[in-house]
Amino acid sequence: MTNDKYLKKLEGFDTSFYDVKAAVEDITPGSFEKLNYTSRVLAENLLRKCPSADLEDSLVQLIEKRTDKDFPWYPSRVVTHDILGLTALVDLAGLREAVEAGGGDPKQVNPVVPTQLIVDHSLAVECGGFDPDAFQKNRDIEDRRNADRFHFINWTKEAFDNVDVIPPGNGIMHQINLEKMSPVVHNIDGIASPDTLVGTDSHTPHVDALGVLAIGVGGLEAENVMLGNPSYMRVPDIIGVNIIGTRAEGITATDIALAMTSFLRENNVISAYLEFFGEGMKYLNLGDRATIANMTPEYGASAGMFSIDEQTLDYLTLTGRDHEQVKLVEAYAKANGLWSTDLKNATYQRELVFDLTAVTRSLAGPSKPHKLVPTSTLKAEGITDNTVEIGETDMPDGAILIAAITSCTNTSNPRNVIAAGLVAKKANELGLQRKPWVKSSLAPGSKIVEEYLKDANLLPELEKLGFGIVGFACTTCNGMSGALDPVIQKEVVDNDIYSTAVLSGNRNFDGRIHPYVKEAFLASPPLVVAYALAGSIRFDIEKDSLGTDKNGNPITLKDLWPSDEEINAVEKASVRPEMFGAIYDPMFAKNELSGTEISPFYKWNTQSTYINKPPYWEAEYMEMPALKGMRPLGVFPDNITTDHLSPSNAILPTSASGEYCLSKGLPVEDLNSYATHRGDHHTASRATLANPKLFNEMVKNDDGSVKQGSLTKIMPEGTESRMWEAIETYTTRKQPLIIVAGTNYGQGSSRDWAAKGVRLAGVEVLIAESIERIHRTNLVGMGVLPLQFQAGDTRHTYSIDGSETFDIEGEITPRTDLTVVMTRANGEVVKFTVLCRLDTSAEVDVYKNGGILQKFAKDVIASSKK
Repeated sequence: MTNDKYLKKLEGFDTSFYDVKAAVEDITPGSFEKLNYTSRVLAENLLRKCPSADLEDSLVQLIEKRTDKDFPWYPSRVVTHDILGLTALVDLAGLREAVEAGGGDPKQVNPVVPTQLIVDHSLAVECGGFDPDAFQKNRDIEDRRNADRFHFINWTKEAFDNVDVIPPGNGIMHQINLEKMSPVVHNIDGIASPDTLVGTDSHTPHVDALGVLAIGVGGLEAENVMLGNPSYMRVPDIIGVNIIGTRAEGITATDIALAMTSFLRENNVISAYLEFFGEGMKYLNLGDRATIANMTPEYGASAGMFSIDEQTLDYLTLTGRDHEQVKLVEAYAKANGLWSTDLKNATYQRELVFDLTAVTRSLAGPSKPHKLVPTSTLKAEGITDNTVEIGETDMPDGAILIAAITSCTNTSNPRNVIAAGLVAKKANELGLQRKPWVKSSLAPGSKIVEEYLKDANLLPELEKLGFGIVGFACTTCNGMSGALDPVIQKEVVDNDIYSTAVLSGNRNFDGRIHPYVKEAFLASPPLVVAYALAGSIRFDIEKDSLGTDKNGNPITLKDLWPSDEEINAVEKASVRPEMFGAIYDPMFAKNELSGTEISPFYKWNTQSTYINKPPYWEAEYMEMPALKGMRPLGVFPDNITTDHLSPSNAILPTSASGEYCLSKGLPVEDLNSYATHRGDHHTASRATLANPKLFNEMVKNDDGSVKQGSLTKIMPEGTESRMWEAIETYTTRKQPLIIVAGTNYGQGSSRDWAAKGVRLAGVEVLIAESIERIHRTNLVGMGVLPLQFQAGDTRHTYSIDGSETFDIEGEITPRTDLTVVMTRANGEVVKFTVLCRLDTSAEVDVYKNGGILQKFAKDVIASSKK
């Protein structure tokens, strides 16, 4: 049933809309003006999609900020990249076969919600930006390595309805979403409504900058939405962030975003929906807002919303959106309470104040995106300078091996990229050069960047310093930094040099950027160029000399840094609407299908290490586990990321995955990244907890410190083992497993394999102090029970060392208390209470059916047999 009594004509347009104010005021007069932006968008979704019988109860949750009832959310789109998107479609291909085998109708397994797949996570920077042919060489390598994957993707776009594919070499999903795909306001069948979406990447909130409610989810939750099911939620913690003050001259959007990330992490916004507002907003253009919104998972939130205002309209016009569409966005936003000035009385569970005036030039790191380091304080004191000779140059301790202008975080902001180009121009004029051990690259998130850099004559300046375009894809930020020069790599390893990377991305977790880069720092694009000139992180970038001019005077950063006026002038002259049309119109042109009938079932190549039929519908995964006699696979400290659980960087031949791929005949040079192999559970399973930076408290050095590496102990023998060999041993024994951990478990990218891997390893339960939102939902989707220690309790409270066995007792209902029965190796039994983190009735239903894929198969089979 619909709620058509709230349909209202949109003045000036041949379309109608659901009047949120009228519906809310009917329930509680005077309450609409207090609703914040997120609540208004969710309320509209309820009006348009929720059955009438449930409407009032659901709206009351939003009006009164109550959390006692689940309510449905129906996103209008699913956006995905080729890593999680491909694995989601592999799952659906396998699901078709499972449904047919169970006597159901496989045609029911088909995306219902429009799904956009952008191939952007497959390209590695094997050739750096100093090679004039880098782009084509990297694309050729990408096509060769990913032939199996791209074959499957090409099959899906014809085998499934409602799947659009943007092929490789065109850009990053988030930047394309911002610049082209999002209409901000839909007009479908005569009904105007806000654009809403889920994306299979934690940085999906990038497009929140446009006022679009976009949430990053795991592949499993995305599959649920694809298939037409609602995403159930309870009213989130919605926090207002009041931006005040003015930005200083020379401060980039990156500086603001990194400072904001540190500030918000300190203020504990985990899983919250944030809304930015305030007087300081006039100093943030849409590109600046997008840089801030992109960092949403780094500050731990679920959304980073900006309301619709003149800046939104200006950006839509700049990016070549149709004039009538821009008018529709303005008219709808003003008519339905989504225009920024209509939100002056909005209320929040909490409000924070962020002062732009306090922002200084900064980096983030090492290893933590929220660890803010002002450039003025970065240079470490009292550190030995262990230089080694490479040819005729000395590579210092702290050497920057990788300097990458990368990621949609920054390349979707023209001012940031233009600033980098202007720094390069001045460096060239003064005769400065990139240090020879620095692998430099420019990987924009869309082809628009190349157009305006060429127009401004800045691309040649970047190329001269080694920052030529190596691809239009998610590269170094995603761990796809490619191989290092073998000579340099050998010197780094042989001399144990403290090696670093500087990148304009959003992620710098341990082991992510490159196996031989010990630590990485996030920085603005112009700072990336500056550090490539410096060559070492042990360098005061604000004061130390980068070289000398023709008169012998020292050149410092201030001699290179462009003024805001210079940047603005280039942006105004060289970033134009017609560029966006020239790039995107042919990219999104509808192609006629081949006319060849495509089989609804994929023909699997069992020798492939990239694509294989998933095992999730085998009997052992179809029901809720017994939760008895579980042994710890690991006892982990705080801040275990999805990179620890399922790394995405290059596969080393000595790793378990590398050994498997080599055994299947894959050449060493084509091992590719862990991320690209996630369509094959054999290879991907071997990546489970394979990060060499992992610390498992079950494995100690002789001095009692925790040993680093992908290690555990096989119990009860106590034998130290590489993680994969332990998993194989436990699988043979049919031994159920558990993971025990600290705070912020599962932070990082929204990769479903961080949950799939542990489930296929035999893990049935996670107990942690806190669990990141997306990873928690992925665990539920895979049939792993997430449990949370009571406040004040930790693994240390119960002296858990990994030698114990665990049972779980109690009736499983949403957010109930359950009892852990822990039996020590000496027979002592300890009981303690934990919180069940199945947060909704829908999640309990999914879990009890073995997982989201298993539940859907059962439902389709049951409906087909009626």
